[in-house]
Amino acid sequence: AGPARFGPRATLASFARWAAVALLAGPALLAGCTADSGAPPAGDDAGSADAVGQGYVSGDGSVRTWPAARRPGPVALTGTSFDGVRIDTTAWRGDVVVVNTWYAGCAPCRKEAPALAALARERAADGVRVLGLNTTDDAGAALAFQRRFDVGYPSLEDRDGTGVANLSGTVPLQAVPTTVVLDRRGRVAARVIGVASASTLSALVDDVVAEAGRG
Repeated sequence: AGPARFGPRATLASFARWAAVALLAGPALLAGCTADSGAPPAGDDAGSADAVGQGYVSGDGSVRTWPAARRPGPVALTGTSFDGVRIDTTAWRGDVVVVNTWYAGCAPCRKEAPALAALARERAADGVRVLGLNTTDDAGAALAFQRRFDVGYPSLEDRDGTGVANLSGTVPLQAVPTTVVLDRRGRVAARVIGVASASTLSALVDDVVAEAGRG
């Protein structure tokens, strides 16, 4: 099982890239719409996302998880972080990776930032990494956000939409912020649409960390 396909690979890639730009671009594009790379799999309990006037698309915090045998992916994200470090998540296989879409002007992103920062600090010893994905901000705005919220994990500068297109081509991204948990093989284990609370993040990560050594 996996996300719906839209014709040939080239068509899917083009559609996903368009969706990525529409999803995380400026307020003019986001007002009154949500973006998705395709219909969620049957039985998806994610709910709908609502457009709001502040320039982001908000979700309701709904969670979807995938059993190990049916996980989409693997996902590979590459690029340069806002502090100039080259990142390739294929080098992180064997770790649990939490990917969060955000940008500095997004109020829900500010709300969940402390929980994500704490997760990165507190779970690093368990082989957990956190990675931000930002298609909107320049380095000045992004790094100011990271300083303000004591964010120690990196974020990819993704203004060309490549990273979000790669991710949304595997699992629908219906809101900003969206948080995706990748298992140790880089496959999508869970997704949170909207603000991810500390307790939700902890529970999802605990479940995936506990899978270490299986299969």
